[in-house]
Amino acid sequence: MPIFRLLLIAMLSSSWCLALLGLRFQWSGQTWFSFMAWNLFLASIPLGFAVILIKIDRWRLATPLIAGWLLFFPNAPYVLTDLLHLKERGDMPLWFDLLMLLSFALVSLWLGFQSLHLVQMWITEKTSTLTAWAFVGASLLLSGFGIYLGRFLRWNSWDIIRRPGALMNDIWVRFADPLAHERTWGVTLGFGGLLLIAYLFWMFSVSSSRDFRTHVDRA
Repeated sequence: MPIFRLLLIAMLSSSWCLALLGLRFQWSGQTWFSFMAWNLFLASIPLGFAVILIKIDRWRLATPLIAGWLLFFPNAPYVLTDLLHLKERGDMPLWFDLLMLLSFALVSLWLGFQSLHLVQMWITEKTSTLTAWAFVGASLLLSGFGIYLGRFLRWNSWDIIRRPGALMNDIWVRFADPLAHERTWGVTLGFGGLLLIAYLFWMFSVSSSRDFRTHVDRA
């Protein structure tokens, strides 16, 4: 997909989410879900890293971009877990909150997958298809771990700079004694596996559509 079209779709879909959020503010007179706008912004950061990455040829320049992408990428699938906030609140219809939360979740996941695909294509070009897919699998598994850190331990991406010691300690404790932290690895493997399946579905649908168009053009 051309970058201009990709960014246009990202802007339009994000505007849809923010319009729903604004409508809820006006409808309910409350701003309880304002954090969703921030979560959507964080989910869009990996796409920014990826768009810059594909313009770069040298590993020396690309490595910090990939590291930054990897640091912020879990914020995109993390928005899926905001569905936990779905419950009756005042006079707001539950169906509207469901619509809004699903919109934010699906748009954020799409932003994340688009960024992952761009990074995957870059790594494929520089190394090999197998290496790129290994990176995809590792990134999605790490995202499952990132979802755990964010949802249950309330860590944020920028805490790696703001509070690195405490963050590293929380991570080390779970690796040092994995059997004592079943929920950590349940969430990590569960969401990592779900994201891998979702990404494979997404990739297959894109490639199938492209193959179908090619077949029709040749017919």
